[in-house]
Amino acid sequence: MSGPQCCANPPTLNPSSGAGHVEKVGGLDSYVSGSPDSKLAILLVSDVYGYEAPNLRKLADKIAAAGFYAVVPDFFYGDPFVSDNAERPIQVWIKDHGMDKGYEDAKPVIEALNSKGVSAIGAVGFCWGAKVVVELGKSSAFIKAAVLCHPSFVTVDDIKELKVPISILGAEIDQLSPPALLKQFEEVLASKSEVDSFVKVFPKVAHGWTVRYNVEDEAAVKSAEEAHGNLLEWFVKYVK
Repeated sequence: MSGPQCCANPPTLNPSSGAGHVEKVGGLDSYVSGSPDSKLAILLVSDVYGYEAPNLRKLADKIAAAGFYAVVPDFFYGDPFVSDNAERPIQVWIKDHGMDKGYEDAKPVIEALNSKGVSAIGAVGFCWGAKVVVELGKSSAFIKAAVLCHPSFVTVDDIKELKVPISILGAEIDQLSPPALLKQFEEVLASKSEVDSFVKVFPKVAHGWTVRYNVEDEAAVKSAEEAHGNLLEWFVKYVK
């Protein structure tokens, strides 16, 4: 996590980006998109740059267009990582924003969605957020399906404990979850016949590629959109 890759290509945050709006969900400011009457919701758990990243919100809008209520909570309470703040490198920032806290904060969000009539929830996590989603997926009480995009901190032991269908989308160039680790994940999941799984390594892309891509780079956009298609297919199949 402490390597430069986890924080490469920081987004330009924009609090007014996206077609949705911000409201409180389970006590957290959250970007929401889609019909609030939908019975199916998808929780998007961001990377360290938080919920105001335009590409992340654009993906939430895409998920909403498929019929889901998309929710992107601000798990950092208005304090996302700032890559050019030399006084607060990632190793310092992360002490204030542990994934264990993200997991605990996600529970009231899920409770709030259930209490408003949502009948099935899926969750996708990016980098930092992938660890939060894995923790949610260790019980069948919270979510029906999980997707991890270029995960950080996720271990083989985490994968062994999963109880819900899981899709893992990784990058060929990734120091945090290199292809060799994803191969181990795949082997563990193959032995868990009770859990449906999908593992894919995208060639020629680096950690963060699904949300921290350059919108003007045609190849980067194509790879990101392929991943977005894969995660949507997973949710359509299992969150119903």
